[in-house]
Amino acid sequence: MELWDIYDKNKQLTGRTMVRNDWKLKDDEYHLTVLGIIRNKEGKYLITQRVMTKSWAAGWWEVSGGGVQAGESSRKAVNREVLEETGLDVSALEPICMLTYVRENPGEGDNYFVDYYLFELDFSESDIKLQVEEAMGFKLAALSEIQELASQGIFLHYDSIKEIFKK
Repeated sequence: MELWDIYDKNKQLTGRTMVRNDWKLKDDEYHLTVLGIIRNKEGKYLITQRVMTKSWAAGWWEVSGGGVQAGESSRKAVNREVLEETGLDVSALEPICMLTYVRENPGEGDNYFVDYYLFELDFSESDIKLQVEEAMGFKLAALSEIQELASQGIFLHYDSIKEIFKK
């Protein structure tokens, strides 16, 4: 059973935890997730396509990410998620940028912070090892391609993270 820490509205730990995906948070409680945006030296971004067995947004495109486990830092979580989902190791890299957005879903029990990181990494397509439970494909996409997927409504979180692509 995976546990997530519960945070207050100021992104401070409360000392309590929740079971992953157990959406019973109060309106002033939050969990923390991370996204790792990987840009190569040519300025293209690594994006993955969600497997069709996902209960939410199956087949949509996204960047790597997931929930921060109880006791885990945001930075360690993004390192873990990127490695698990793509096989790429960003743990030795300094992020170009790290930003946070807040998603509030009053009455739904699912409020969360998202820390999103931008990394620049020199890698080849042969270095990518997808986690088959998570992704059915990947591409190195120009920003215009990501914007097109977003305009079709099939790129997760674009409106919330689009500012990081300008960095």
